[in-house]
Amino acid sequence: MSWTDERVELLRKLWSEGLSASQVAAELGPGITRNAVIGKIHRLGLAERAKTISAQRPRVAKAPRPAPPRMNGAASHGNLALAFAPHAAPRHAPEEEVVIPMSERVTLMELRESMCRWPMGDPTSAEFRFCGGKSTVGGGPYCAYHARVAYQPAQDRRRARDQFRAQRYA
Repeated sequence: MSWTDERVELLRKLWSEGLSASQVAAELGPGITRNAVIGKIHRLGLAERAKTISAQRPRVAKAPRPAPPRMNGAASHGNLALAFAPHAAPRHAPEEEVVIPMSERVTLMELRESMCRWPMGDPTSAEFRFCGGKSTVGGGPYCAYHARVAYQPAQDRRRARDQFRAQRYA
């Protein structure tokens, strides 16, 4: 493949007419690939084109999609993180920390099926424990409080993130 003067002129003409790199490659004939056209366009400094009228129009926001149906723990067949979200329980703010007495915290060896598996502390230290609070069998790995912290709806996470960014960059 070689870029002759004729091919370069044809490339300039087709590109200025608004053809895509694939279309230009097809017009230039065998031996010229889409990537070869893109590379030549950049080397010639032709990468920027005038915006088309359709690209200048403001985009209309799409209507939000309806939320997917909520699943309960018994009927779940997919992502368990979504299945065990506590929808009926009253929500607490994540800043509201529940204090678990050291006597209720458990080691990995003491952990049972009906105990909360929320990790507490540094896993490399000897004081590392799990919450150990009561969790319902088959209802997820956490107690009610830690389930609310772990399974926050996406819109709540987005709202918290946006508030954090607004405070940080204000």
